[in-house]
Amino acid sequence: MVDDEVVGAGITNPRVVESMRKTPRHEFVPIKLIDRAYFDMSLPIGEHQTISPPMMVAYMSEQLDPQPTDRVLEIGTGSGYQAAVLSPLVKEVYSIEIVEALGRHAAQTLKRLKYTNVITKIGDGYLGWPEHAPFDKIIVTCSPETVPQPLIDQLKEGGRMVVPVGERYQQVFHLLKKENGKLINEALRPTLFVPMTGEAEEKREKKPDPAHPHLANGSFEQLVGAGGQPVGWYYVRQMKVVTGPGAPDGERCVTFTNDVPGRGSRALQGFAVDGRKVHELKISCMARCKDVFPGPTPDQTAQLAVIFMDENRGSVGSVCVGGFWRGSFDWQEKSGTFRVPAKAREAIVTIGLLGGTGEASYDNVQVEAVR
Repeated sequence: MVDDEVVGAGITNPRVVESMRKTPRHEFVPIKLIDRAYFDMSLPIGEHQTISPPMMVAYMSEQLDPQPTDRVLEIGTGSGYQAAVLSPLVKEVYSIEIVEALGRHAAQTLKRLKYTNVITKIGDGYLGWPEHAPFDKIIVTCSPETVPQPLIDQLKEGGRMVVPVGERYQQVFHLLKKENGKLINEALRPTLFVPMTGEAEEKREKKPDPAHPHLANGSFEQLVGAGGQPVGWYYVRQMKVVTGPGAPDGERCVTFTNDVPGRGSRALQGFAVDGRKVHELKISCMARCKDVFPGPTPDQTAQLAVIFMDENRGSVGSVCVGGFWRGSFDWQEKSGTFRVPAKAREAIVTIGLLGGTGEASYDNVQVEAVR
């Protein structure tokens, strides 16, 4: 997992990589999901929360630039996995979890595994942990709409904070540095985390509308960060943004290229959809393929897929628009109308080669309710 999904995705900090190798992720996932512990994917851990994909844990850890003398504040203990990865990299980790059942279970797991420099408590992370402030580093593993002021106040001069900020399904990692009393804010890359609850959620101004599902930036025109990644699309692998007159909709499209069968090559986006209110969805995109062959299994090939999830983020069904694509074809529309499971509360769109080889391009990816 570390070779393919962490190092292979560009993580270079040797201390972070080594900690990822040594941290037993299977100890932090529910026993019924243990067979997926070393896949690069989020997994439900109960109480409407998830454990983050390993690549995201490694990425956030690397952006934090952990040092042996650091005192780190973590907002959102969750399963305890992120704190466990940071534990050998820093002096102390102070971790806060608002959901009591999760916080107590994570504390027990961390204690059992002898992560003695991780101190946990139950509370609202929006408020930070003022009695132990200031902190050299702050890592936020849930998403507020804006960065909470108490966390800014508790960041030490010269410190760094990594936090996913934005709407429920359109978030961007931000790296904040406090220098000479001023906060320097750098947008990094799109991502998706569970929302920060408590006071942060009460102050959220823009909330998702599950009765009117939609995708953001389906034509890939909006970019963010130094690498120019499309806003709204995350967990990106083996993808490049192509700008030019050949795009069917606007000036840009995206192209996935892969020559290693089975290797991840994808981009994802989540959206809210309530199966009690929306009974059917029209899902469509423009697609082009060149020399596409399936990976180790027939379903590992170019496709537009949607996974529906219930209120606990468990899968309640999936659809694949136009089947599994292979071979070569020029731009053509792929579309279909599909029933939404009654238990669905959100969904994830996946595009890419998904383990297949060759080249697949996408543009104008859309979902809309059928009225």
